[in-house]
Amino acid sequence: MRRGMLSDLFVGVVSKRLTLVETISPKSNQHEFQGTRPLRKLLGDEDRRQIVARFLSISGEQEAFSEDGFMSWSNVRKGKPRAAEYHLYYSSNAVTEMMKPGDWLFLALQRDQTILAIVTSSDTIQNQLFWLFGLEEQEGFTFTYQEVNEGSAELDFAARYILDELGIEPDEPEANQIDSLIERFALTFPKTAAFSELARSSLPHVSALDVPDAALILWMEQEEKMFRRLERRIVAERIGGGFQSPDGADVEGFLSFSLSVQNRRKSRAGHALEHHLGAIFAAHAIRHAHGVETENKNKPDFLFPGQAEYRDPAFPTSRLTMLGAKSTLKDRWRQVLSEAERIDAKHLLTLEPGISENQTSEMQAKNLQLVVPRSLHMTYRVPQQAWLMDVNGFLELVRSRQDG
Repeated sequence: MRRGMLSDLFVGVVSKRLTLVETISPKSNQHEFQGTRPLRKLLGDEDRRQIVARFLSISGEQEAFSEDGFMSWSNVRKGKPRAAEYHLYYSSNAVTEMMKPGDWLFLALQRDQTILAIVTSSDTIQNQLFWLFGLEEQEGFTFTYQEVNEGSAELDFAARYILDELGIEPDEPEANQIDSLIERFALTFPKTAAFSELARSSLPHVSALDVPDAALILWMEQEEKMFRRLERRIVAERIGGGFQSPDGADVEGFLSFSLSVQNRRKSRAGHALEHHLGAIFAAHAIRHAHGVETENKNKPDFLFPGQAEYRDPAFPTSRLTMLGAKSTLKDRWRQVLSEAERIDAKHLLTLEPGISENQTSEMQAKNLQLVVPRSLHMTYRVPQQAWLMDVNGFLELVRSRQDG
């Protein structure tokens, strides 16, 4: 399977933790960063006025938002006998106005010479960006620079997951092949189960029996490609038709359509994950029930071996297992804690890379075991990796309880 490279998108990146003097506050109106050596490595020694920039605020708990602006890079001592002194100025906007001391800032220079300025207070987003760009961890308040060279990371599932959070959709090298798969749907979204089945059948060489961890990622990746190509067609058709009302431009209609696109993406990803997990359980002859009720109208995503056993007081609790499945966690992982009262030690599978140590430590304290496909373990820190469970390990656990 051909994928792009990170170097197709970026030239380099710098990051730092923000100080008070670098943020817009009643005590500071400088709107600038000192042009330290890492910034000079990123931007060079020539003045660059009005660099187009996209400012992005992403917390991990709330919806990300962005605003277009500009940055200017200049040597304020140009033409003077004293040593060069560079400053990077930034425009005031909704993102920069919310920056706080202690937030992380990432300035990524893109191949088109525009800048993506990312501000985050989330440890998880920070971890993900450090991993994506290959940055070394740091505790100080100075910039760290990392070049993105031609030998950079491949845009695998984890990288594309993070780029999607940043609002970046890389080109699809296999677009023609994907288009041939979705041709049958014309301009209509099929049922999610049918779409997931097509994704699996289009990869006949992938075996859930032999490599369940890899199968889950490859199936999800294939379905994501198929969905985005079909979505592009449908959205283009709708936009081409225009948004008009008797009174002029149909702003409300446009906003409603845009929201429906975003909601469909989120909902589809969750359903796809459940469909592909169900196929893996079936391939391994693992008895399970999907979305059945336990107590208080709670419905865990998967219950093992089933609802009848769960409701039978005589059935040993030690042989019961529950699994929540969330393609992305944010702060929603606590929802699964109350979904099956008979089961103390719960399991939750996610496709989210690089979740912070603070969150995984809290999960451990709540007796919640995180299940993550094996290829994503590398995005977590070393102490976390020893605790994570992969899909194959979960299957072995449930099989031992089923056969016990």
